[in-house]
Amino acid sequence: MNTITVLGIPVARLTVASALTEAQRLLAADRPALLAYVNAHSLNVAARDEQYSTVLKRADLVLNDGSGLAVAARIQGEAFPANLNGTDFTPKLLAALDGPVFFFGGRPGVADRAAHNLADRIPGLVVAGTAHGYLDPAGWAGLCRRIKASGARILVVALGNPAQELWLAENLAATGAGLGVAVGAFLDFAAGEVTRAPEWMRRGGIEWVYRLLREPGRLWRRYVLGNPVFLFRVLRERVTRS
Repeated sequence: MNTITVLGIPVARLTVASALTEAQRLLAADRPALLAYVNAHSLNVAARDEQYSTVLKRADLVLNDGSGLAVAARIQGEAFPANLNGTDFTPKLLAALDGPVFFFGGRPGVADRAAHNLADRIPGLVVAGTAHGYLDPAGWAGLCRRIKASGARILVVALGNPAQELWLAENLAATGAGLGVAVGAFLDFAAGEVTRAPEWMRRGGIEWVYRLLREPGRLWRRYVLGNPVFLFRVLRERVTRS
């Protein structure tokens, strides 16, 4: 697959259509596959978390999420053909894939509301089940059995980075699902818990500014400190490759 490596992580260089085709191929394969999105924040986390970095390098499909990845590609003299951010691309993914979906993550009630809203928006979407993300690890084996019994082919996991990717790497095979998708805050958006930025901000690649203004206490480190750190790391990587 054609990729652009950003901070050591190979990120697929795909259009929306080709990304959907690749996800369909993975779901039809004879082994479970992991799909992850990466943005500036998650790659900052991976830069200091070797286990998370290893999971991303071994993931079956890693997609570019947000303007930070676009900047990183331009610094390398390359470009991603589309911004495959999880909030916009995941509904397209669910509409294109064939099979029941299980939603896992978020606060109690969030996955239920997200599943209900998505079923209204996506014709033919079959919800196999839901579970909130506030489970003790001792209950994971039981959750895996429940997901497997539900017949889910697609497992959407929203536990935040890096917990969701690490959970899928450890547990996806036991769930019986063919494709595990790590989606971050997607369920909160789908449930209506968090509002999207205006369309002009999304088109301009500055949705992160809207999120920062809405939740400065929680997100200032991620964006105000994290974005410059990400840019520094990308520039250092570019110089090292030269």
